[in-house]
Amino acid sequence: MSTPTPSPIELVLITGMSGSGKSVALTALEDLGYYCVDNLPPELLDAFIDLEQSHRARRVAIAMDVRSAAALPELPRRLAQLSQRRGRPVHLRTVFLDATTDTLVRRFSETRRLHPLSQPRSDDQRRALIEAIEHERELLAQLREQALVLDTSLIRAAQLRSHIKDLLDVGASPLTLMFESFAFKRGIPMDADFVFDVRMLPNPHYDPQLRPLTGRDAPVAQYLASQPDVQQMEAHIQAFLTTWLPHLLRDHRGYVTVAIGCTGGQHRSVYLVERLAAHFAADWTTRLRHRETDAWPVPPDRPAPTAP
Repeated sequence: MSTPTPSPIELVLITGMSGSGKSVALTALEDLGYYCVDNLPPELLDAFIDLEQSHRARRVAIAMDVRSAAALPELPRRLAQLSQRRGRPVHLRTVFLDATTDTLVRRFSETRRLHPLSQPRSDDQRRALIEAIEHERELLAQLREQALVLDTSLIRAAQLRSHIKDLLDVGASPLTLMFESFAFKRGIPMDADFVFDVRMLPNPHYDPQLRPLTGRDAPVAQYLASQPDVQQMEAHIQAFLTTWLPHLLRDHRGYVTVAIGCTGGQHRSVYLVERLAAHFAADWTTRLRHRETDAWPVPPDRPAPTAP
C-alpha cells in the first residue's frame, strides 16, 4: 500500500517597506486561521518550519523585513530551498507591501516613530528618513521581484485587510490575475506588472447624463460597448495577455497585476477592468479592484458589463 502524500504547509511571507502595513496584513492572516510570527530572523526559518511540521500546522505566516538587515542577503536562498525540504511540502506565497516615499514619510511623521534604518541624530530628520527609505528599497529589491506586490499608498487599513483575505483565501492557484482600474491624475499603481493607458478612448465624462455614473453602470457600459475604438482596445489587451500569461506561469509567477488607467478612473478603465476580469475568469483565478471608485477589492461575482 502506498503512503499517502502529506498535505503541504501553507506558508505566507509578509515583507516590504517599513510603514506599509505589514502588521495589518498579519492581523488579516490571523483572521483566516494562520499562525503568525512577526519579525522572525531569517536564520530561524528552517527551525521554525521544522517546529510547525512537528505540530502538524497547516497555515503559518511570518513577517520578515529590514529589521533583520544583516541576514536579508541570505533570505532568497533560504526561501528557494523550502521546495527541497524532506517531509511535508511547503507551499510558499510571498506578499510585498509597498508605498510611495512621500506616503511613508507622512506615516512615520504622524506616528513619530523612527525608521529602523534612521540615524536619529541627523540635523535634517526628513532627509535622513528619505535616505533610510531609499536604502531599505535597495535591501529589499530582490525579495520584491519574486513577490506579489501590493501598493498601500492610497488605501485604508480595513481595505488592506479585506484585500489580503481575498487574495490569500483562494487556495493554491497556479496564477492569480488582479485587474485594477486607476486614474492617471493620482499616479500609476506601484504594484502593476502591466499598465495600459486608455485615455485616448471616447470619454463618457463629457455626457452630462453619464458623468456621475461609473463603468459598472449599464448606460456607461452600453455607450462604451458601442464604440469601435473601445472594442479594439479590449481585443488588443485580451490578445496580449492571452499570449504572455502562459510564459509568466512558466517563469513561476503566482500573481500578475494588470492596471488599466484613464483620466479619472471612473468610466473607461472601470468598464475594461470588469470586462477583462470576466473574460479571463474562465482560465485563471481573477480578482478586480477599482482604486478610485470603491473600497476595494471587488469580488468577481458580479456579471461584467455586456454589449447592448
